[in-house]
Amino acid sequence: MAIKAQENSIGAWAFLAGIILAVIVGIFTGNYTNPIVFSILMVLGLVVGYFVVEKDSKTFLFASASTVLASFAGIQGFATNVALRGIAVSGVEVGKMTASVLGALLFLFVPATIVVAIKTVFSIAKI
Repeated sequence: MAIKAQENSIGAWAFLAGIILAVIVGIFTGNYTNPIVFSILMVLGLVVGYFVVEKDSKTFLFASASTVLASFAGIQGFATNVALRGIAVSGVEVGKMTASVLGALLFLFVPATIVVAIKTVFSIAKI
């Protein structure tokens, strides 16, 4: 039987909960989302960032920075596309829903990225 490391279990569960919450919020809320939900996503992002171990920080920063950039570019692209075309499938505007999911993911990833970046800078500055 393999022994599993428990060093990052809280961060992993917070990350999973944040991703699920962000997708659900993005799909079902539309234009207006309760600020409390975004606050929960931000707190989960802070927890995720705090529990990223130092050996994984470079990989996490690379992946999270890529996700933040792709989400922001996706929001801008979908906002432009919806404004120009107004694409809807079965009465649901797909562009607005996707932009909402990407926006919710930003509320999760940006705080986590900032926390890990600050932790990395402090670890580099150690003597």
